[in-house]
Amino acid sequence: MSVLVSVEGAGVVLGGRQALHDVSLQVGAGELVGLIGPNGAGKTTLLRAVLGLLPCTGRVETRGAVGYVPQRHEFAWDFPIDVAGAVLTGRTRAMGRLRRPRPADRAAAGRALELTGLAALRRRPVGELSGGQRQRVLVARALAAEPELLLLDEPFTGVDVPTQDLLNELFGRLTAEEGKALLMTTHDLAAAARTCQRVVLLNRTVVAEGGPEVLADPERMLRAFGLDRAMGGVSA
Repeated sequence: MSVLVSVEGAGVVLGGRQALHDVSLQVGAGELVGLIGPNGAGKTTLLRAVLGLLPCTGRVETRGAVGYVPQRHEFAWDFPIDVAGAVLTGRTRAMGRLRRPRPADRAAAGRALELTGLAALRRRPVGELSGGQRQRVLVARALAAEPELLLLDEPFTGVDVPTQDLLNELFGRLTAEEGKALLMTTHDLAAAARTCQRVVLLNRTVVAEGGPEVLADPERMLRAFGLDRAMGGVSA
């Protein structure tokens, strides 16, 4: 199995406090790995460190193109752009900021729209979308970059059941058929148990990892979700 992200002994300090310490994990091609932990555990911080957006100690390495799906509140939904335009922004790195989209860029964005069931909404302003549709736009924008590694921050939060089902099916296709590596933070333990090949319990450091059965282990779940009270909260 080809390893697409490798983190060894990573640490991040935010605002003078240790947000992450001695974090080690790997995600390989064809894997969907769930990153589970309480609020303030450092899940989003870890994704941003993998993206190179935060300085960290230790070693973080990625292979191939990386796509990122942020939490919905991080996108400017009042910006005057339609669905197709928003998804096409996922090609900015490939295009360059001042270049016009090439046929290959439009084709990649078009495929992402098809994969996420948004093709019929391509001309709708993003400000008119429902919460589930907005989540699919963020996933499509990340997929437009044609990544080998996809980082997802709480993709199931606040979405309806049909959107959850669509995303679950899509994530399974991306891993099983296309060999992509997915690292996903989520508070939805049931969804993680159904869809993830592995889960990593995080509370500033890796508390436990293994198959979905880890989520049914009371001792390890208590360690992951109980440590936060003893150590004090740090924003994720």
